[in-house]
Amino acid sequence: MRTLATLLATAMLSTAILAGATLPRKAPEFVIQSPNGKQTLLSSYRGKVVVMAFMFTTCSHCQHTAGVLSAVQKEYESKGVQVLGGTFDKDAPQQVEQFNRMFGVTYPCGFTTPKNVLQFLQIPENDPYFVPILVFIDKAGNIRSQYIGDEKFLDKQEVNIRAEIDKLLKGGSATPAPAAAAKKSAPKQ
Repeated sequence: MRTLATLLATAMLSTAILAGATLPRKAPEFVIQSPNGKQTLLSSYRGKVVVMAFMFTTCSHCQHTAGVLSAVQKEYESKGVQVLGGTFDKDAPQQVEQFNRMFGVTYPCGFTTPKNVLQFLQIPENDPYFVPILVFIDKAGNIRSQYIGDEKFLDKQEVNIRAEIDKLLKGGSATPAPAAAAKKSAPKQ
């Protein structure tokens, strides 16, 4: 019974986090740092559909997502889609190069800070969250949907990511999925 209560509380919290974020909204500028000092700016991809992934280098679910997104990048690049990755765990600046090599990352993926990610997502700094986090941005630079790591959307991410991208490529709006219990996601560090 206690487990059920915990799962229900987590699901309600996830819904509250999503409810706090305004969707759709204009995507603010976002900077992803590379270990070599190069910066990747979100604004440089205006005119493309962008999938932003916020991940921890140590999270097995994030590692899986990184591989899925590499396949998506290869499949959709010629259609005007760009995947971007931002790792934001405490060791991300030192670990992101190894993360990219180990998981075959084929898109720009660097590091950032938790504060920057949470501000971008409109999540209060003291609220719990789960990773990976996916954000879908249309060609005009509007955030159409975002999925926090404990949502059902990520259970079948290979199918769901493509469906979201296809909607945005056709000019439609991606639709946020209802929140789910946090069974398979890594908690914040």
